Amino acid sequence: MTTTVQRPEHPEVSDIELTEVLFALSDPSRLAIVQLLASGASGELMTCQSVGGDLAKSTRSHHLKTLREAGVIRSTPQGRERLISLRRDDLDARFPGLLDAVLTDGHS
Repeated sequence: MTTTVQRPEHPEVSDIELTEVLFALSDPSRLAIVQLLASGASGELMTCQSVGGDLAKSTRSHHLKTLREAGVIRSTPQGRERLISLRRDDLDARFPGLLDAVLTDGHS
């Protein structure tokens, strides 16, 4: 019996929609996940368990799915884990300045 790892779907850069990205970023928990990913070193990958703080596993999974389907993050299977990364380059190419504007807290 062969086990196949199902790869999560990620929209192509040209298919990322502004309304979906804004919806994904409108939730405080999802925004916190994106802020955490954005604060890491360029290209740093985090595991699903290391994002989402004290969220229940099912809630964290829902938020990560919403971010992934909107094109905000990439989820890459590695062994028994999934590595999560911010699609900053893709989002900057599609919507220049959007992430910087959303991630700026206005207190600078």
